[in-house]
Amino acid sequence: MSEKFITGIDIGSASIKVAVGSLNKEGLFQIVAVAEEQSEGINKGVITNLEEAVSSLSRTLEKAERMVGTSLTHAFVGISGTYIISQASRGVVAVANARGEIREEDIERVLEAAQTVATPPNYEILHIIPLSFIVDSQPGIKDPLGMTGVRLEVEAQVIQGLSNQIKNLTKCLARVGIVCDGLVFSILATAEAVLERRQKELGVAVLNIGATTSSLVVFEEGDILLTKVLPIGARHVTSDIAVGLKISVDLAESVKLFYGLALPTEVSKDEKIDLSELDEKEKGIFSKKEVAEIIEARYEEIFKMIDKELISIKRSGKLPAGLIITGGGAKIKGLEGLAKKIMKLPISIGLPKNTILTMEKANDPIFTTAIGLTVWGKETGLVTKTRISSFKEILKNIFKKFLP
Repeated sequence: MSEKFITGIDIGSASIKVAVGSLNKEGLFQIVAVAEEQSEGINKGVITNLEEAVSSLSRTLEKAERMVGTSLTHAFVGISGTYIISQASRGVVAVANARGEIREEDIERVLEAAQTVATPPNYEILHIIPLSFIVDSQPGIKDPLGMTGVRLEVEAQVIQGLSNQIKNLTKCLARVGIVCDGLVFSILATAEAVLERRQKELGVAVLNIGATTSSLVVFEEGDILLTKVLPIGARHVTSDIAVGLKISVDLAESVKLFYGLALPTEVSKDEKIDLSELDEKEKGIFSKKEVAEIIEARYEEIFKMIDKELISIKRSGKLPAGLIITGGGAKIKGLEGLAKKIMKLPISIGLPKNTILTMEKANDPIFTTAIGLTVWGKETGLVTKTRISSFKEILKNIFKKFLP
């Protein structure tokens, strides 16, 4: 009975997250289960040890399957990492209809033409995202379906991933009995969970701070202006605390989670952290302000890197809907205040907003990508039992997904 569920799998360097969604009796989409387990054999979005990755994924799936009471065999899976690249492309075709009416088949053909972009060695295409169409030299058309013309062009963004990493990920899924209904660039799925259409139209950025990488996507007028994966994340904050306080990484993670704050100005010099409260075997008392200064320095670096990316597309401080921060690294107190000071934008923490959550646990930035993957699956019109079998079908679903 797994066909009634849509499953999203977010394979991260710190943990693997699984979300399961389904339609309720009223026909509304809801999240019925979320599960998380520590991941092993994965670093910066790349599988470095297949056996360990398979074991971690298997544990997470088993937890989710116990919640829904059935085995999960199909899923939409997030893929990320610094090796993912994006480049502009253009496709051109003649309209096939003798009367010049543009049909869905013409749009499929022009998108197919756009995917002939020169692909670097050992890379393959994940997404072809239409930004705008041109009909007989008339630019800026969002949806040309039904219009009349002789020549149809598309300006598109092509997102590509490293072939061997895609194969390793697919192999990992097959080992746990999962058929992949779609590999999705993770930050695009994250945006599906935390953004509304109006925000995409106004201009907005989504930043997902993971353990070892941070992913960014920028929207304006409904189009994707930029995608980027940066090799820095929340685990770097933990490492900084471990080095600064001369304590173990595990203890530094606990210090960050329980006492972490991104704004040192909100802490008095007298506030202390007693390590014995976290682990009775540990001894040591540290200034809470000192820890906050360590955290602030690393997050300031992340936000300055993000602002540099916005400067490259001339959107620094110019996104009306602001910056939405999500992911496990967003769960630090004071982060919104620090980001606002550096980015000069409206800032908010991204939580799932486009689905009904049947459990409080799901209302957490750490699950936004996994939940976004289920939303992606729902909006492409595919249930978990469906298998995309041809490039033509992929194009049809791209058409549905990215056009209004």
